[in-house]
Amino acid sequence: MSDKLEGKKVAILAEDGFEQSELEQPKKALEEAGATTHVISSKSGKIKAWDETDWGDKVAVDKTLDEVSVADYDALLLPGGVMNPDKLRANPTAVSFVKDFLTANKPVAAICHGPWTLIETGLISGKTLTSYESIKTDLKNAGVNWVDQEVVVDGNLVTSRKPDDIPAFNKQIIESFALVGAGA
Repeated sequence: MSDKLEGKKVAILAEDGFEQSELEQPKKALEEAGATTHVISSKSGKIKAWDETDWGDKVAVDKTLDEVSVADYDALLLPGGVMNPDKLRANPTAVSFVKDFLTANKPVAAICHGPWTLIETGLISGKTLTSYESIKTDLKNAGVNWVDQEVVVDGNLVTSRKPDDIPAFNKQIIESFALVGAGA
């Protein structure tokens, strides 16, 4: 275990249908680096993962959106899956929560379809991002410079394409999230 993220609190925003590996593996990596993570959702209890081709495990929700504020956290993680970000981008409270991280210039990491929620904030035009290939047109239409790379950093945004990119994504989010409050 590393202490690179000791004292850091990371919000993981998700709904039913998140891609299991894209929440569980980054969460584990962040915790192993010393961060405290909270799974946040619009509902309490548990949310259900999508595991590639079928429903996966259930994950406990630590806090609901109406119980949290951007001031409570140092960084935000947006896992992918198709259903999860589609639900988030249609939820004004979730979009506002993500927008607050961006306006506070706190790190936000999104993988796969996760950047769909970023589009709804109206704050990503001019940024260079990556995502699952099927949403690249959505991102381009939002004014994003879309690139096909395993991990992309643009200011406080970290994005990756798919589950195969998780090792590089995890390495980068730990590095980016460690910079919070470090004068960077």
